[in-house]
Amino acid sequence: MANQDPIRVGVLYSETGVTSTIGLSQLQGALLAIREINDSGGIDGRELVPVRYDAQSNPARYAELAEQLIVQDRVNVIFGCYMSSSRKAVIPVIEKWNKLLFYPTLYEGFEYSGNVIYTGAAPNQNSVQLAEFMTANFGARVYLIGSDYIYPYESNRIMGELVLQRPGSEKLGECYLPLDATEKDYGVIMEDIRNKRPDFIFSTVVGDSTAALYRAYADAGFEPRSMPIASLTTSEAEISQMGRGVATGHYTAAPYFQSIDSEANRHCLSRLRQHFGEDSVPNLCWEASYFQTHIFANAFRQAGSDGIAELMPHILGSEFDAPQGRVKIDSTNHHTCLYPRIGRVDAEGQFTIVRQATRPVYPDPYLVTHSLGDWTAKLETLES
Repeated sequence: MANQDPIRVGVLYSETGVTSTIGLSQLQGALLAIREINDSGGIDGRELVPVRYDAQSNPARYAELAEQLIVQDRVNVIFGCYMSSSRKAVIPVIEKWNKLLFYPTLYEGFEYSGNVIYTGAAPNQNSVQLAEFMTANFGARVYLIGSDYIYPYESNRIMGELVLQRPGSEKLGECYLPLDATEKDYGVIMEDIRNKRPDFIFSTVVGDSTAALYRAYADAGFEPRSMPIASLTTSEAEISQMGRGVATGHYTAAPYFQSIDSEANRHCLSRLRQHFGEDSVPNLCWEASYFQTHIFANAFRQAGSDGIAELMPHILGSEFDAPQGRVKIDSTNHHTCLYPRIGRVDAEGQFTIVRQATRPVYPDPYLVTHSLGDWTAKLETLES
């Protein structure tokens, strides 16, 4: 008789704490995919059951709960983590027990683990395109602001190196503030920016303090048309925490925006709101969390097991029609082929897509072959 036991998977995101807005959206992405999988008959008739914990935006808690999921709950696969500090806390646990982590977040690159599938953007799929767009349209004098942990330091280093390839480039400042920084804290930095007048500000601020940064910018009276904030980490979720219009005119690079004009995206958003309500804030991390869960389910159907040795041959090289387009897991580095886009925030808190790749860009997490022209052969300019 065929095995009818439920398949248990770990779902480990932050439902509370400073990154909970993104964490809750990642959770909804995973739960929506799980609901779709179960509504279509499960995995070969077996129900997919999430074993869910709140890591509270705390890297140490992520590590503890990952161990608990593996040792006590006996899961073989975990979907989880947002900040790089949480991923780096979990990887030793995953590797020790030889389990599998699906990580749905953009990150700083320069990493490989045989126990991780990376479904967020690597630097050659967002930083390169953002540097090219901002320097071409605004200039190459940049001021870098980030939250005080590993991803902003590394991402700012990469952005600095990319911008400095341009004539007339200059790094005018680089500041890092705690994850709970306030508008007053960012106000001090705005005064330094007023004195130095960069062409654009590059933000790697994450979590709740993102809203404080953009409010401080607005309070300083700066104008996005001449000196915008450009970011990889400001999505629809963070914008939803700001006052109306606060982020209007600023830019983000990401593979996914809610505003993608495709039937697949519209249908997915409709299902999300049907199950989780109109207050849901889908974003790039939500979308990666959603499609990676389906990639796992498809691989399990072929493997007949969630053991890493059985699963991996069916994950690597696999494809899925995600809301952003047809994505593919690269078999050589465990990262994902994605579609870089540049969006400008409109008055409704959504993104007007001004440039996008017309075919997927392969991940190059170690930036071995990148240049500022990486996507020009694949580029569709939607608006000047």
